[in-house]
Amino acid sequence: MKDITLGIDIGGTNTVFGAVDLEGKSYFEGRIPTQEYKSFSEFVSKIHESFERLVQNITFPHRFIGVGVGAPNGNFYTGEVNLAPNLPWKGRIEVAKEFSKVFALPVWVTNDAKAAAIGEMMFGAAKGMKNFIVITLGTGLGSGFVVNGDLIYGHDGFAGEFGHVIVHPDGRMCGCGRRGCLETYVSATGIKRTVYKLIADNLEPSSLRSVSFDHLSADMISKAALAGDPIAIQAFEYTGNILGSKLADAVAICSPEAIFLFGGLAKAGELIIDPVKKHMEENLLPIFRNKISILQSGIRGSNGAVLGAAALAWKQLGYSVTS
Repeated sequence: MKDITLGIDIGGTNTVFGAVDLEGKSYFEGRIPTQEYKSFSEFVSKIHESFERLVQNITFPHRFIGVGVGAPNGNFYTGEVNLAPNLPWKGRIEVAKEFSKVFALPVWVTNDAKAAAIGEMMFGAAKGMKNFIVITLGTGLGSGFVVNGDLIYGHDGFAGEFGHVIVHPDGRMCGCGRRGCLETYVSATGIKRTVYKLIADNLEPSSLRSVSFDHLSADMISKAALAGDPIAIQAFEYTGNILGSKLADAVAICSPEAIFLFGGLAKAGELIIDPVKKHMEENLLPIFRNKISILQSGIRGSNGAVLGAAALAWKQLGYSVTS
């Protein structure tokens, strides 16, 4: 009898879920559009319906022992999602309670970036590490801080909102309602905004000038930089400068062994890692210099979010994630 957990990642556009064993092997994956369901109970029922169909693909003896859910504004302490701006359901959503009803299993909830950190610790490149940071670079910037083998949640469950530290007090408008948050500069959306600012301020030729903002992507900017596009190269340098200097502040607080970059913008590899490393080292207190690695996530492929959510369940069920 093989034990399996279910990992569910609730995204603003799509929700993905899958069955994952203790070695990180996924036995099936499903996907539904998040925005189509006006009530959360209807959304949960659809996932359960899809699960019942997909679980037939597992032909050996097995049992599901827990469910992990990663979601924007997910609160580990309460099992709720609070005031998530990108989800169709407003206010406080009792995520753990609703999923427990249909699956009859223990359910744990955290935000998607914290789930990614647990996934990195169990299935990725942070195996054996007890002090590290995961930065997720997608539409926004998420983060998970692991200290002495434990994820930091803080007294209310919301600790580690690194994407909302202030870079410039009078800077870019953020979706949170404030100005100058880190994620307005360092994210897939942030680097797009940087490209358009550079295009406006410079006369250099660039293949990106003819691309509308809605069609521009982090991948297009990466390809342009690799082809020698000066605007794209400057955009990565500017982005790396800001992230590197802010990571130097984070290092002074928690002294990590490594910092992992995860998500769409992180796929740029050395284009983003090299300037981040350079500017972090320039801004570090001398006692921390040349001690911290900046690495791409060791969880590759489209199922990284599912693995992270499933790892949350494995951790809460008492399985070691640092061995």
